[in-house]
Amino acid sequence: MFRIILLGVLAALFFSSTFVLNRAMSLEGGHWVWSASLRYFWMLAMLLGWLAATGKARLARESVALYLSHWVFWTVAGSIGFGVFYALITFSSVFAPGWVVAATWQTTILATPLVLLGFGRRVPLKALALTALIFAGVVLVNIEQATQTGLREVLLGALPVLVAAFAYPLGNQLVWEARRGEKTYLPAIDHPAMDDPFCRVLLLTLGSLPLWFALILFTAPPLPSMGQLAQTAVVAACSGVIATSLFLVARHTASSTAELAAADCTQSMEVVFSLVGEALLLGHVMPGLLGWLGIGLTMGGLTLYITVQSRS
Repeated sequence: MFRIILLGVLAALFFSSTFVLNRAMSLEGGHWVWSASLRYFWMLAMLLGWLAATGKARLARESVALYLSHWVFWTVAGSIGFGVFYALITFSSVFAPGWVVAATWQTTILATPLVLLGFGRRVPLKALALTALIFAGVVLVNIEQATQTGLREVLLGALPVLVAAFAYPLGNQLVWEARRGEKTYLPAIDHPAMDDPFCRVLLLTLGSLPLWFALILFTAPPLPSMGQLAQTAVVAACSGVIATSLFLVARHTASSTAELAAADCTQSMEVVFSLVGEALLLGHVMPGLLGWLGIGLTMGGLTLYITVQSRS
């Protein structure tokens, strides 16, 4: 359990670059569609380059072949777990600071047990009840934000993140279930590429590409600036490749529902990392009393959640 939690926290550190840099690009006038889609275009190039440089070019080719042989599954899983999730997260950064988006994103801890229940997995009820503390913290953070901006900004900044909070664990759980091969309605994918975290990220990235092309065609955003190109490359490396791979290693190391939920709930640390990152890089002021109380409830709920899960 300790190794899973450590990997999850490290993933949260790198994931936090998403919230900070997406907010920075939004403040600089970059379109959210480019902030979202360019990350995955960069990720595709980085993943293929990394696999080739580490002597895994054959495994990369096999991953592409694996995608083509189950293209419907990978397109659904990638579009949900990477596409819908990140498009909504990036859209929210237009209306809310990164640390607020990160705090609201912690509702994924509530969403994860519901997703697990939807797949017929058991979830300890005591641990599930503790997610109420985390959700209460998220509510307090957004209440404080509403007093500083307005109801419209809070709704546009929070509601998309709530949907994204379900999309991310759903996409990842589809891959986990396919790897287990226990669900008749999903393909049983037993392949060496499924044991490599970079290959799993590559497969989900390939699956998300149709959604990104559709969004670009539908919104027709103005061309991105050089700064946006550079910043999305940093996000792709830190969050898309490093953090996602660490997180998937943690998740696929799990052998029980309790360990899966523990891996997912470590992402609460993104709030702290994002808050510090915005204060240092963007000069944002620290949250007020309600904001700190909300963060405290979120982190306290995380700690209790892991403790109960470990004893279950």
